[in-house]
Amino acid sequence: MTSEEKNLGTEVAGNLPESWWQKAWKSQRENLQIVIIALGLAIVIRAFVAEPRYIPSDSMIPTLHVGDRVVVEKISYYLEPPKTGDIVVFAPPEKLQEQGFTQDQAFIKRVIGLPGQTVTVKKGLVYLNDQPLVEKYIAERPKYQWGPYRVPENQYFVMGDNRNNSNDSSRWGFLPKQNIIGRAVVRFWPLERIGQV
Repeated sequence: MTSEEKNLGTEVAGNLPESWWQKAWKSQRENLQIVIIALGLAIVIRAFVAEPRYIPSDSMIPTLHVGDRVVVEKISYYLEPPKTGDIVVFAPPEKLQEQGFTQDQAFIKRVIGLPGQTVTVKKGLVYLNDQPLVEKYIAERPKYQWGPYRVPENQYFVMGDNRNNSNDSSRWGFLPKQNIIGRAVVRFWPLERIGQV
């Protein structure tokens, strides 16, 4: 094949009409790139920064109701440990998994006891290191006795605000720190109850 024939073939191939998908790709390439970047950012944000969660039970009434939706932020516990009063979302510890709960069934409770503190529940009150807690956020006083037990290192004692209807540390023990997914910071649904939790 001569060089003229090669050039002629290239010119003919270059003048072929574009197919519909080539035209679509050229016209939508930027939009597709934006969508891919946005999806990538959404995945990263959900995995490492924050994610929405749905409240499936009444264990946190009156603070959170069934159907409430909250934003769970995941960064602060890399910088500082949970504090008493924080509302945390966590993967079920081993004892809950033995009861049939799966790793992806997240729970939400309030941190009550920190590592090294002694927790007791008696006469309708929760005591930390023998001092009664003032708990304006609970549905009613606990009707059971528990403890005294010392919270082990790297673990937490968590309770639902609906004390007498909550599957919490008073039933299955302490929450390992590594099970904590993040901290519930704001309720975004329903709109009439939007705000911090």
